[in-house]
Amino acid sequence: MEMVKNFFITVSLGIIFILFLAVFIGGVGSNIGYADKSNKSSGQLEKYDINPTDVVFDKNNGGGSSIKVYMTKEKKIKELALEEYTRGVVAAEMPVEFNIEALKAQAVAARTFAVAHMEVYGGKKYPKANGADVTDTVDCQVYMDKNARLSDWPKSSSGEYWNKITQAVQDTSGQVLKYNGKLVTEPYYFSTSSGKTENGKDILGADEPYLKSVLSPGEESTPKYKSQVKLSYISFVNKVKGQYSNSNLNIFNVKSSINIISKTDAGSVKEIKVGNNTMTGSKFRTMMGLNSANFSINYNITGIVINCIGYGHDVGMSQWGANVMSKQGKNYKDILTHYYSGVSIEKI
Repeated sequence: MEMVKNFFITVSLGIIFILFLAVFIGGVGSNIGYADKSNKSSGQLEKYDINPTDVVFDKNNGGGSSIKVYMTKEKKIKELALEEYTRGVVAAEMPVEFNIEALKAQAVAARTFAVAHMEVYGGKKYPKANGADVTDTVDCQVYMDKNARLSDWPKSSSGEYWNKITQAVQDTSGQVLKYNGKLVTEPYYFSTSSGKTENGKDILGADEPYLKSVLSPGEESTPKYKSQVKLSYISFVNKVKGQYSNSNLNIFNVKSSINIISKTDAGSVKEIKVGNNTMTGSKFRTMMGLNSANFSINYNITGIVINCIGYGHDVGMSQWGANVMSKQGKNYKDILTHYYSGVSIEKI
């Protein structure tokens, strides 16, 4: 009898020890686990193990107020919970391979833009949204629903990718940018800086106190840091005349007819004269299909070569710069307060 009793005591202690190890290693009630927590700021994809269908942002699950989005292809207005819309914007606007802190920063910026156009929060509808609050294109910010986004990702990783973006939205739920207690109405962001962002006033005419030029180092190795456009002289002349018929430009006077008048402190072209016409660097960028307004022009026998640094309008948050900061151990609040001067991150 004593032997049986000792046996059961030994078994019971063994079971208790195994349960203790399970709790100690795996945690209690955790359904999300990182593959390697020491790799959290490396920018590599982490493990997000929740079922992709587990989270639906709606009025019953922290979705927030509804936002009306004009779906351009379908030519109809779709009503979405704010957090669901935010998830679709983050999925469309920032590479999912980025560090999650960068994705969180993107979520706050995207949500802020949305709220700034929702009348329920005192915002103003985007005027070209056909009665909706915003569009689903770059006119506002790009939105993609789950099915469209997952179809573009590798099937083996799509669920994990979606869960990573979901986590970024959940971790920042309801958070927006404010300046002096008021909602930030122009939370601009772009792809890649030239090493320094621009003052909003110099590039977009947006003279907001939070859109100031700041350093953004470490982007030199990004895919679109440098780019080049080559044009024959006749192609260049035709592009200019397509916008300015009175340019007095021809293939023989191109070199003598282009003059960069001024540049910003960050290096972008502020004003440039082409033929008879003076225009902003941003206008020239659009006309020539350049990646940025930070460009230089060289001439050869057959045509001109325009070299660009950076990608986008260079105002507000650099997305690749945000990823660089996150790899250095900075969190999303560090990123946002760096790129948007003097802001605070607050709940709606």
